[in-house]
Amino acid sequence: MSPCEIVVRFCRTALAVLAGWLMVTTVHADDPPPLRPSQTTALNAISQLEGRILKANRQIWELAEVGLEERRSSQVLIDELRKEGFEVRAGIANMPTAFVATFGTGSPVIGILAEYDALPGLSQKISDTRDPLSEGAPGHGCGHSGLGAGAMGAAIAVKQAMQQHGIKGTIRLYGTPAEETVIGKVYMMLAGVFDDLDVCLHWHPGSKNEVWNGSSKALVSAKFTFSGEASHSAGTPEQGRSALDGVELMNVGANFMREHLKEDARIHYVVTNGGGQPNVVPPEAEVWYYVRADDHRDVENTFKWLTDIARGAALMSRTKMQARIDTDCHELITNAPLAEAIQKRLETIPPPEFSQDEIAFARRLQQTYEVDGRPFSTPVDSRVQPLKAIGEHSKGSTDVGDISWFVPTCGLRTACFPLGCPGHSWQNVASIGSTIGEKGIVYASRVLAATTLDLLETPELVAAAKADLKERLKDRKYVTLIPDGQKPPRGIR
Repeated sequence: MSPCEIVVRFCRTALAVLAGWLMVTTVHADDPPPLRPSQTTALNAISQLEGRILKANRQIWELAEVGLEERRSSQVLIDELRKEGFEVRAGIANMPTAFVATFGTGSPVIGILAEYDALPGLSQKISDTRDPLSEGAPGHGCGHSGLGAGAMGAAIAVKQAMQQHGIKGTIRLYGTPAEETVIGKVYMMLAGVFDDLDVCLHWHPGSKNEVWNGSSKALVSAKFTFSGEASHSAGTPEQGRSALDGVELMNVGANFMREHLKEDARIHYVVTNGGGQPNVVPPEAEVWYYVRADDHRDVENTFKWLTDIARGAALMSRTKMQARIDTDCHELITNAPLAEAIQKRLETIPPPEFSQDEIAFARRLQQTYEVDGRPFSTPVDSRVQPLKAIGEHSKGSTDVGDISWFVPTCGLRTACFPLGCPGHSWQNVASIGSTIGEKGIVYASRVLAATTLDLLETPELVAAAKADLKERLKDRKYVTLIPDGQKPPRGIR
């Protein structure tokens, strides 16, 4: 063989190897599957629904009602769902603002969660400077106005696709109040509202487009009320028994306890009633506590210790103490098959791009919370993040966790806020009401709709999600500290 023939054969072999390598690296099992006709129908429906989705966000954003008081906010979603032919049951689980909207019959039953509660004191215009719409009023500092609106849009789009393509099964939108105080879903779960659900999906406004593949902290919320005896603080102090002394002694004991807790534990409190005026020994006082940890079993142990401290404070102050648990929420249980399914749809459906004006607005918001003057590299992130094998363990808590102990559950975040934006901030309020937030809301609606249709049309995916949950919980038992039969509080404050 001549040198020339050797070179030619080598080049042919090299090209064949390169072609094969390219085929292997660009087409593989993990490539996101193309959209099915039903999913294309749903995405087209969301394009048609976009105005209604964004109108719902704006209405709820302007109403800004706090947990358990979201009467008009929940009604915005209920009205839209009834208009689309959903059967709506309102006022469920002894909560006037909780509802379930259902379309279809039979299995599988796929649920999407909607929230709509605001946070106190965060009223804000769509502005890059602190400028309340109404001084001291609530605002959507967690973006729940968009959360509810986006979830509603996804449910309606799925319903339209089910009708057009003859898809069997049931789609439900769950209106869940008071997420900010982790109440709504806990009491709905205890009331059996999710008992026949096969899979639960959720989403939350964030600063990135990503699967929510991590866990969260379990949390107990409780109020400790001390009762004493009123008396004149100067004239007859010996006849008084200060309930405020009980509260303060409890707080001192809790703060000494912190030294001996696991590093993931968190304890926070506010005094909700410290008495009327200094010259009256306070006959009543109250302190509100949150106890958190990564594992509910640690919350159980810490809360028992805290209650012992409260009893000791009552003995020291010669008062009486009564504890009421408002809610007890559990950590999120992750689900690998659902996380992978959502990731595929995040990668299939193009994320929104942001205009130069939107990027500039995000940058100005960032400048209000930069740390040590160090700028963020990206004002707003439009990329889809890769799926993490082990998601981050959130320092916050969510009552979605309680559903995830009984129903395969997973969610996503989409870019609605500038990078680094503090949670529960006025900057979040401004952003979720702006076109930045609106684009993230619609994108979430698209991904939720497509994933829901994957579940309705792929029985093996539902089975895999159920098997994954069963494996993760094989050595765990759900324990609630809420007394049996207790109804949800009528209000929080």
